[in-house]
Amino acid sequence: MPEKVLMIALSPTMETGTVARWRKKEGDKVSSGDVLCEVETDKATMDYESSAEGTLLKIVLPEGGQAKVGDLIAIVGKPGDDVTALLAEAGGAAAPKAPAARPAPAARASASPAPAAPAAAAPGAPSPGARVKSSPLARKLAQQKGVDLRSVRGSGPGGRVVRRDLDGLAGGAAAVAGPAARAVSPPPALQPGPGDQVVPVSRMRQVIARRLSDSMYTAPHYYLTVAVGMDELLAARARLNSGRDRKISVNAFLMGIAARALERHPRVNSTWNGDTILQHPTADIGLAVALPDGLITPLVRDCGHKGIAAIDTELADLIEKARAGKLAPPEYTGATFTISNLGAMGIDEFTAIINPPGSAILAVGAVRKEPVVENDAKSASGDAVVIRQRMRVTLSCDHRIIDGAAGAAFLRELADMLENPLLALA
Repeated sequence: MPEKVLMIALSPTMETGTVARWRKKEGDKVSSGDVLCEVETDKATMDYESSAEGTLLKIVLPEGGQAKVGDLIAIVGKPGDDVTALLAEAGGAAAPKAPAARPAPAARASASPAPAAPAAAAPGAPSPGARVKSSPLARKLAQQKGVDLRSVRGSGPGGRVVRRDLDGLAGGAAAVAGPAARAVSPPPALQPGPGDQVVPVSRMRQVIARRLSDSMYTAPHYYLTVAVGMDELLAARARLNSGRDRKISVNAFLMGIAARALERHPRVNSTWNGDTILQHPTADIGLAVALPDGLITPLVRDCGHKGIAAIDTELADLIEKARAGKLAPPEYTGATFTISNLGAMGIDEFTAIINPPGSAILAVGAVRKEPVVENDAKSASGDAVVIRQRMRVTLSCDHRIIDGAAGAAFLRELADMLENPLLALA
């Protein structure tokens, strides 16, 4: 019997995949573990390894074609096997998704809006009277909130509505397109004007938009900023880098010292889980890395039990893989704390959106030489103005988990350790 090869989820957030390149061609022998093709996900381009053995009888999805998770992309079997039934079951061969055609130029706004088209049901929305797949707890919450489950987009297996789909949903409200749409309807799409370039939104950008919107909507953010003296840390880094071919980065120091601070303030190293808080045993710290069409957050796991040099080596390898689009899901998912450093781009200070499942993110600015007033017994006034290297860091906190005093205590200890790195060893 011929065997179907389906599009599988190669990342936790993957909903569709695009075949970037077939590594096997029709008629080739296929063994379990062979790389069939390269699939572009929302995060990276990854190898699709075959679990079937036999001959690649039919490539259903050509290079450039896009398919949802679970769709047929190829058929493997024995030479001479009849595959027509499988193709008919799948609805025929898939074709590459065509780029969206640019709409004809039109005015951005009109005094007489065009008549609205009849509303269409959301994709996958059940028809009136149909039973909605949902968990018992989700049904109970929906009844308490007065929410029609047919209007809620389920995020569980097979579109099943689960508790997290109802968390934060106001009574009587309807979730049409996911958590970010629960409170505010999206603004109407603008018609492109003369000279506007219509740029399709990539899957990576769609996922970034959804995840960060969800984070900003569900997690009540607040921000704490402090200026940190960097003279001691930069001097220690210079001594450590003396004679090294590849210099240890400031980011490695930030990650290592942040891990020590998280050990002493475990509430900051936690995840909101509805009616519980998950307090994590290790500091798995991610670093936001810019890519041409978005960003990704490779993470170094268990930073608290690794030296600065080891963190730097692992981080450099992860960044190289991230820029090549070769990160595996375990290498960029599950950060318990995140650092975003825009100092190299000359940014003095900024705020960052929390990266789930973490409850805090540290935004790091540039190191600048600044005049600082310090105590000086030799001065008549008891003060002296000196030039110091300073850096501003801003901690974004999820107020559901981290109260203001707890966030301030963590940030103060982190700043003390950055100013005097020996404190991280105490």
